[in-house]
Amino acid sequence: MRMTPPVILCGVLALLAAIAATVVYFPAAQQDWTPSEIYRERTAEEEAGRRIYLQNGCVYCHSQAIRAFDWDMGSERIAQAGDYVGDEPIQLGSQRTGPDLSQAGGEHPDDWHIAHFINPRFTRPSSIMPPFAWLGEERIRRLTRYVQSLGLRQADRRMERQAFWKAASVRAYEAGVEENVAWLTEQVPEGWRHIPNPYPTSAASLQRGQRIYQYFCIGCHGPIGDGMGPAQPWIYPPPLNFTVLKGRAISGGILYYQIMNGITGTAMPYFKRDLESQKIWEVGDYVARHFINQSDANEEPRGIDASWEP
Repeated sequence: MRMTPPVILCGVLALLAAIAATVVYFPAAQQDWTPSEIYRERTAEEEAGRRIYLQNGCVYCHSQAIRAFDWDMGSERIAQAGDYVGDEPIQLGSQRTGPDLSQAGGEHPDDWHIAHFINPRFTRPSSIMPPFAWLGEERIRRLTRYVQSLGLRQADRRMERQAFWKAASVRAYEAGVEENVAWLTEQVPEGWRHIPNPYPTSAASLQRGQRIYQYFCIGCHGPIGDGMGPAQPWIYPPPLNFTVLKGRAISGGILYYQIMNGITGTAMPYFKRDLESQKIWEVGDYVARHFINQSDANEEPRGIDASWEP
């Protein structure tokens, strides 16, 4: 056989067909596409939001698949083929410039997402995601519905929890400052309310706390801690005004617990996956020193000093 151009072309096409059959078609034919235990059909509004997600290339930066070696990211469930039986095309994604969204539904309430889509720097000041305010209110609302569906039945349960605590937080806020502060404090377990900040305050620790505040908190709570950050117009109940806590018994433990776990139903997210323990204590001490004018840092009861402390 002579290696003429037609022979070479036919050989290349045959090789590509063999690769496609081996890598794509045979595995697809053998795959069990039975819906998984979390699968449900999406609503019309969620499907409309999904089209907006596709049209704007969100998959270029966000994946929707948790793999077995992703457990260090704090993910709760490995993706299964049955999770995607209703998706065409499937939006698994190939890189994570932004966070994985496969279980994003119910991680935040709707108002957090709306502020985030209008300008991601409102809720994540160091985000590199572009703003989508130009989509308009209606399309942002539909996009939010799609994101809140990710995780399907598990997302539905998280959304039910968000709705329950949203109603509770709104009632507390609308009852007035005293009732709201009391409600926020009551959500912290008793033991945490009496734990002082274990780290001594220093110039360096306050600088670190300020840096963390600017990276994660300033978009909602504002530069002077009054809750008037740029995200505030889209969030209800609005971000907490730290200055109303002056003169109240707010321990380092209370601040730590609420920064770590967030306040479900409000736009206050958890930071236990973003910040190590010391960083949470230090940003809490920064808030206590600069906005509440009090701090229990390194007060009794205290344990053994850390080996690096002055």
